Amino acid sequence: MIITAVYSPTRLPEEPFPKARQGYALGMNAGLGNLGVSAVQFVIPLVTGFALFGSLAGGPQTAADGRQLFLQNAGLVWVPFIFAAAVAAWFGMNDLQASRSSFAEQSVIFRRKHNWLMCWLYVGTFGSFIGFSAGFPMLSKTLFPGVDALKYAFLGPLVGALMRSAGGAIADRVGGALLTLVVFIGMAVAVLGVMVFLPGTAGGGSFGGFLAMFLLLFVLSGVGNASTFRMIPVIFRAGHERALPADADASQRAAALRRASIESAAVIGFSSAIGAYGGFFIPKSFGSSLALTGGAEAALCGFTVFYLSCIAITWWWYFRRGAECPC
Repeated sequence: MIITAVYSPTRLPEEPFPKARQGYALGMNAGLGNLGVSAVQFVIPLVTGFALFGSLAGGPQTAADGRQLFLQNAGLVWVPFIFAAAVAAWFGMNDLQASRSSFAEQSVIFRRKHNWLMCWLYVGTFGSFIGFSAGFPMLSKTLFPGVDALKYAFLGPLVGALMRSAGGAIADRVGGALLTLVVFIGMAVAVLGVMVFLPGTAGGGSFGGFLAMFLLLFVLSGVGNASTFRMIPVIFRAGHERALPADADASQRAAALRRASIESAAVIGFSSAIGAYGGFFIPKSFGSSLALTGGAEAALCGFTVFYLSCIAITWWWYFRRGAECPC
């Protein structure tokens, strides 16, 4: 549910956010939001073991091992926080009239090549973050049954969310394309590192090394979440500026910047939705790999190939000398 406040002219003026700090703002906003993944994985195991709300929430359920669990607490524990956020949004958020746009103005992104390229890259960053958040506990429990993986499940989303907040500031300094390129190279290497520590016929593997490589993947995906978001406004602003005639006046330039702002906002929203499919595909890939081959290597090889494609896209379109949209 989206709750917005009615715009009032007595509120803060509608000044554009400094372009040089857009990466920091986008990274901080989304990074703090992504902390919710870690919070859920840490809190839910704690609150389902006792009657947090007394008799108001109903009785317990009995697990296969005989334990009494209050599974309803997994949802009910967040209700007070959701209510507080709704109240804060209603009284504290501003609707900026200058940023309003029609569906027709936003739907033009479906004809923009860079919308689809950035969706692909965002699947590689945010899709990896959300997918590994869901898949890591399952994979750990399957491959290392002697380890209580729930103790470590929240660590990856935690460091990933924190690094997203930091990654935006780094992208503002070094550029989104460079940082994204480094991220995907690192992720390809980290996936190969995961494979080194998997249990196999030669031995039982190393959970410590396995955990370290996954934490590196979370760190890199968090940084990449921010760097790809930093790229989007730059790409669309540059594209609209290049399309202006040489003798464009101030009103034409202002109109072009407004269109760029509308399209980049729409791309950020659309790519976020597409990237979330990583939460399905990565756990599904692990499950299929385990079912068909008995191990996770096939899925990890597939991820490596995907990251190589992200490296190629970033380098060709956004980073190399003569790239169409250097950013």
